[in-house]
Amino acid sequence: MKTKFGHIYEIDDDPARVDYPLVASWLAQTYWSPGISLQRVELAAKNSSLIIGCYHAQGQAGYMRVVSDRARFAYLLDVIVDEPHRGKGIGRQMVRLALENPEFANVDFWILATKDAHGVYSRLGFAPLPEPERWMIRRKQELS
Repeated sequence: MKTKFGHIYEIDDDPARVDYPLVASWLAQTYWSPGISLQRVELAAKNSSLIIGCYHAQGQAGYMRVVSDRARFAYLLDVIVDEPHRGKGIGRQMVRLALENPEFANVDFWILATKDAHGVYSRLGFAPLPEPERWMIRRKQELS
């Protein structure tokens, strides 16, 4: 699925089009994936249900992925826009393309985690967890 966005951007769900070394360099600088390797980025993409990229004439401007069973749940991850392209609605448009993808039409709930983009996601219908006391997490580093 491809869509034009603005005058210079194209958003596409073709994983073969992604510049994984570039995406790995972006993600390695984030609070949620500090130092992540190219190999882990590629493995995560390979095992994801949907990969979306945003492109312009000079290359890639954004990236995101979805992990889902395509029936009950979907988890948005690694939504990132390259610094010079931020503030133009690219992240929101990539997420919108995922939410509107026909393969995920029956998904009961979508989740995500963010430290600083609540405003972006709330405009797309996301809200805080209604019963956070029911949710749990198991972190690898806490098992050692």
